[in-house]
Amino acid sequence: MACGSTSLWAGETTWFCCGSSWGPCGSAGGGACGTCNSSAHQAAWPNASAACFSITRPDLCGENMARRGCGSVMNVRHQCSGATVCVTVADCGPRTQSFCGESTCCNGSCRTNRVIDLTPAAFSVIGNLSSGKLPVYIYE
Repeated sequence: MACGSTSLWAGETTWFCCGSSWGPCGSAGGGACGTCNSSAHQAAWPNASAACFSITRPDLCGENMARRGCGSVMNVRHQCSGATVCVTVADCGPRTQSFCGESTCCNGSCRTNRVIDLTPAAFSVIGNLSSGKLPVYIYE
């Protein structure tokens, strides 16, 4: 999987569980793409499909995000530490409209709105699961 360096988006990330039991996660469904697994470097993107977009509605928070479907590859970089993880879109989410205006900061610089969820395996590459949310840049 090749991870790119072309800027796509910036915002908040959180982590979510899917697939087989792993780490802090019990067994969960395979996600909208049917391939999601908590132990893999995967992500949920709010505009993975038209059906997904109608649920997550990032546009209601001013986030007019590009459609990137199942299997799309993204590089997620922690805004402050610079740590990166390459992920594959495997689910729909987060429900951005539920978190409009939510902000996460580090070193005095903030990102607003949840725009990508990472599996625990992916999130733990760039931050500690106990932090819950991280400000990130997303590349393709």
